[in-house]
Amino acid sequence: MQIGILGPLKLTDHNVLIDVPGEKLKSIVATLALSPGVTVSSFDLLDELWGEHPPRSAANSLQGHIARLRRALVTQSGREEVREVIRTSGRGYVLALPPESVDASRFVADVQRAGRLTAHDPAEAIAVLTRALDTWRGPALLDTGHGMICRTAAARLEETRLLARETMVDARLALGAHHEATPELEQLLSRHPLRERLCEQLMIALYRSGRQAEAISTFHRVRHRLADELGLEPGPGLRNTMAGILRQERSLLHRVS
Repeated sequence: MQIGILGPLKLTDHNVLIDVPGEKLKSIVATLALSPGVTVSSFDLLDELWGEHPPRSAANSLQGHIARLRRALVTQSGREEVREVIRTSGRGYVLALPPESVDASRFVADVQRAGRLTAHDPAEAIAVLTRALDTWRGPALLDTGHGMICRTAAARLEETRLLARETMVDARLALGAHHEATPELEQLLSRHPLRERLCEQLMIALYRSGRQAEAISTFHRVRHRLADELGLEPGPGLRNTMAGILRQERSLLHRVS
């Protein structure tokens, strides 16, 4: 069985698409899929489904939802054994699948792997990240309710998605593709104007493209926004890059941010 949470919830069993009926059942699957092989307590599931004020019948309702979910898996897959994918474990439930069965787990592992590859094999890092980013089908955990576990996980996954794009840029800069990276960086920085790593990457790409004045202007624009919105000065990485550009350091022509 494969589970997708990088977009609308998607379950497939031997290429058979399984429809999970209803928001609460989707939330149960997604919450368990965030930690495959790890028991999620009934308390956490109750909180995810009903928040701080669950009805008195919530515990019984949860058991009913689990039974309904297992029936849906068996009926649609045609395989009785898939009932055991959702197992009772202690005082909770566990998704009895390996992490690689969940797209989000594979995505995070690929981003980590690409981060290790960037310094010595940037072309392979780009290939890994391209495949990883292509697994996204929309916003993470799109249709799985509004519980704290899923909302927090969605934010974390979106942050990792942005990290993947930053790592992709690092790899492109390492290969000398600063002209090609510049338009994407400008777009990313316009959507994340306080992201210092993106600013630093864009400054380096502009500098390597012979656009030193634009690189300096980018620094000042982000510096003003940091001061106005957060009351902060740029961090040391961004300041050092600015100083290097002003001194026209040759090392910036080769250094990845």
